[in-house]
Amino acid sequence: MSENIDTDVAIIGAGPCGLFAVFECGMLKMRSVVIDTLEEIGGQCGALYPEKPIYDIPAHPQIAGAALIERLAEQAAPFSPTYLLNQRVERLTPTTDGFVLQTSAGRAVTAKAVIIAAGAGAFGPNRPPLAGLPGYEASGAVRYMVTKREEFRGKRVVIAGGGDSAVDWALSLKDVAAKVIVVHRRPKFRAAPETAAQLEAAAAAGEIEMAIPYQLHGLEGDGSKLDAVVLATLKGEEKRVEADHLLAFFGLSMELGPIAEWGLGLDHSHIKVDPATCATNVPGVHAIGDMATYPGKLKLILQGFSEAAMAAHAIHPRVFPGEALHFEYSTSKGVPA
Repeated sequence: MSENIDTDVAIIGAGPCGLFAVFECGMLKMRSVVIDTLEEIGGQCGALYPEKPIYDIPAHPQIAGAALIERLAEQAAPFSPTYLLNQRVERLTPTTDGFVLQTSAGRAVTAKAVIIAAGAGAFGPNRPPLAGLPGYEASGAVRYMVTKREEFRGKRVVIAGGGDSAVDWALSLKDVAAKVIVVHRRPKFRAAPETAAQLEAAAAAGEIEMAIPYQLHGLEGDGSKLDAVVLATLKGEEKRVEADHLLAFFGLSMELGPIAEWGLGLDHSHIKVDPATCATNVPGVHAIGDMATYPGKLKLILQGFSEAAMAAHAIHPRVFPGEALHFEYSTSKGVPA
């Protein structure tokens, strides 16, 4: 097992609420470790709608999901959080003065308190059933999310899926990729009508190639470098498309995972909390964001931000027992070193 990491607060989930919890804890001089199942910070916001505009973030009449994550990470950066990504918390064990969290990657985190900001739970991509998939995933030839559009400049990209992510990225990458081919089993897409219409117009203009009605059938290459994607209709008609990358957007599978076994008060896959402190029925464990529930709860990012502040203030006495917490506005205290 890897070296143990000691911190004040362990935050499960690197979405918007988890990132803002780093800031709120940092303002109270509490150190944080953030653990997430995805390979990048951002949670569902970054994975599902990085380029979709969000309209209800205070002071931002409109901001894309990826831009919001960038700003939140910048806001958290002065407090030097440790990010443990591409792993999930498998066990939460109470100790005399806190908890030990053990992850699927063999890491152990000792913390005085825990904030669960896991959104709808641990989630990962729905993978297509293709032979040799792990090798192409490891090389980045097959991906389930896009973090840097420039990585696809001059590349031949096959995009599979019929929802918002597939359509959005097809429209975005057509301006940088050498070729974009969209694979879908039927002509109708589940994306927003406006972007679906833009996809249709781009296809008519020859900017995007449509492979309909096809599904993914196989991968060709050396097991790491992708040469082509094999497509097939339901009737068994096959088509070979030369490609450098396959982007598969078949949605995410979500589940509570080990969280369901931690003895927390669950209500239909949500965690019941005290609305004043976001405390669960396990002392020292708090839940915020979409996973937390209480009377009057609204599933809004801005409410999750408020919950992050309340949880941090409620945790302070556990981290600094006997030390009085004098509430101060950030305009007065600034950002602590």
